[in-house]
Amino acid sequence: MRTFIAALLLVGTLAVAATETDPELREILRAAANEAPSFTDRFHAEVWLTDMSRRLARQVTDPEERIEILTLVHMEASRVELPPELILAVIEVESNFDRYAISVAGARGLMQIMPFWKDEIGRPGDNLLHTDTNLRYGCTILRYYYDKEKGDLRRALGRYNGSLGKRKYPNKVIDKLSTKWFQA
Repeated sequence: MRTFIAALLLVGTLAVAATETDPELREILRAAANEAPSFTDRFHAEVWLTDMSRRLARQVTDPEERIEILTLVHMEASRVELPPELILAVIEVESNFDRYAISVAGARGLMQIMPFWKDEIGRPGDNLLHTDTNLRYGCTILRYYYDKEKGDLRRALGRYNGSLGKRKYPNKVIDKLSTKWFQA
C-alpha cells in the first residue's frame, strides 16, 4: 500500500507540474490541504487534491465543491482503509458525481445509498443527499462487503451494487479506476 501511495505521489507531482496553475484553485486547495486530517502531510494533500481536482473538473465545475467532495472522499476512504481513488470510481459509475442523484430504485446521493439503511441503523433523520453522510454510509458499506468477500474487490463491488455474480458493474468500476483515477 505504501508503494502504491508513493506512486500516486509521483503521478500527482507530474500532473501538478503539467497543469496550468489557477490562483483561485490554488488557494482553495491550500486551505483544504491545511485542514484535511486524513492526509499524512500538507504536501501529500496538495498533490493529491490538485491531481484529482484536475481529473474531476469535467463532472464538477465548481472548484470549491470539487475540493469539498475530494477532501471528504479522502477522509472517509481513509477511515475505512480503502483507496480514495476506488471510492471516486464507484461514485463516477453510481452517480457521475451528482450529489442530488436519485435512482429509479430510490438510491440517493453520490454513492447511491438506499434509504432503508437509515432505519436499519436507527438514524431516520440522516440526509443521504448530504455529501458527508452519503460518503460515510457508502464507504462503510463497501468496506463491509470487501471484508465479507475476503478482499475480492469484484465480489465486494457486486454486493455493493446488488449484482453479486454478475460482471458488468464491477468491470465498469474497475475500468474507471484503472483508466481515470489511477492512470499515470
